Amino acid sequence: MSTKAPKPKKTVCPISRADFLAKAKPVNITIDGAAMVAPPREFSTGSLGWNLNNKTTMDIGGTMVTVQIGMNITLVGSKELPGRAPSAEEPEA
Repeated sequence: MSTKAPKPKKTVCPISRADFLAKAKPVNITIDGAAMVAPPREFSTGSLGWNLNNKTTMDIGGTMVTVQIGMNITLVGSKELPGRAPSAEEPEA
């Protein structure tokens, strides 16, 4: 007898691709006191969200070091929303 856990229900994104692209605002992010802005975007995967790539300096025990920041904030379920542009690897219908 199998005791497999039931498959979790897939999350459905509650906003349309068009609404996100028209209405999403940049997200303000602060890392170690450095203020940055992540603009909304459509990722190459078709997912929607915000992306931040930046560099800043941080103090480690009195020594200033440069750090690189890479952050994606992704709307769960947005990849499955209709209306995304096909990527270069996908043939157009």
